[in-house]
Amino acid sequence: MDKMRIGVLGDGGWGTTLAILLSKKGYRVSLWGAFNKYTKQISQSRRNPKFLPGIKIPAGIEITSDIKSAITDKEIIVLAIPSQYTRSILKKIKHGFSKNTIFLSVSKGIEISSSKRISEVIHSELGPVKLAVLSGPTIAQEVAKGIPTTAVVASSSKKIRKTIQSVFNTESFRVYTNSDIIGVELGGSLKNVIAIACGVSDGLGFGTNTKAAILTRGLTEISRLGKVMGAKPETFSGISGLGDLVTTCISNQSRNRMVGELIGRGKSLKEICRHMQMVAEGVPTTKSAYALSIKYKIEMPITREVYRLLYKNKSPRQAVKDLMTRKSKEE
Repeated sequence: MDKMRIGVLGDGGWGTTLAILLSKKGYRVSLWGAFNKYTKQISQSRRNPKFLPGIKIPAGIEITSDIKSAITDKEIIVLAIPSQYTRSILKKIKHGFSKNTIFLSVSKGIEISSSKRISEVIHSELGPVKLAVLSGPTIAQEVAKGIPTTAVVASSSKKIRKTIQSVFNTESFRVYTNSDIIGVELGGSLKNVIAIACGVSDGLGFGTNTKAAILTRGLTEISRLGKVMGAKPETFSGISGLGDLVTTCISNQSRNRMVGELIGRGKSLKEICRHMQMVAEGVPTTKSAYALSIKYKIEMPITREVYRLLYKNKSPRQAVKDLMTRKSKEE
């Protein structure tokens, strides 16, 4: 039987990790990166030192900067592209795939210009394609090392959910299914904003009490917005909600938490971004989340303060003070 052909677009840590996972399962995998010089380097060394240091890339994975070859004749195309670049990449692949191709979004962000979730961006550019979303508490290094991890695949089609679940399940990577695309996407995106807030708390030298407060009240904000946008409230207490939120808020490998920590220590966003190799999705998503809170008239005080920290140069200590001295209310 012919092995399934899968294209992974995006040679960052997560895209590379998923390409490795799929290759080890025996699938024919292509990994696409935007920069020809770097993809050649990865292809020759079988290493991705910028985004997934210390992990060997199997020889069977084709690594390319030719996007046409990466998507041609593929049964699944995995979109592991930073959210703000997704639309521009989709414009390049509009006519290179078959009508039976399944698109799997693994990005965790919301487009700034439109406030659209990535699945909405995909449909707006590619039309009614077969689509699923994979999310959860999935730190790339841990998955690449075979550390037990869970994730959720969401799709409106039960058949597509089951297909992706079967393709990605391994002994150390357990995939659950869910029909709530909106909830799974929002949980994966908005938790990055709360992780920045937790990082600020760390940078200011606050303790576990503070982080617990940010985590729980942050989950309330995510659920509040998700509900008015059509998500199922129970999704946010699951793997792609609470699970992903906890991981991103406490892990030392979380880029979003680290951005917050540096801001808490007095660094500017411009200075932080200048020295980062990888994208911290929470930075642009904060803009989108703040815009959505205004659009839907939803109270999201932590999101608002993170927005003011990142984009209005507000002092971290003042932001904390303003959160703590808001009008008293019931939980």
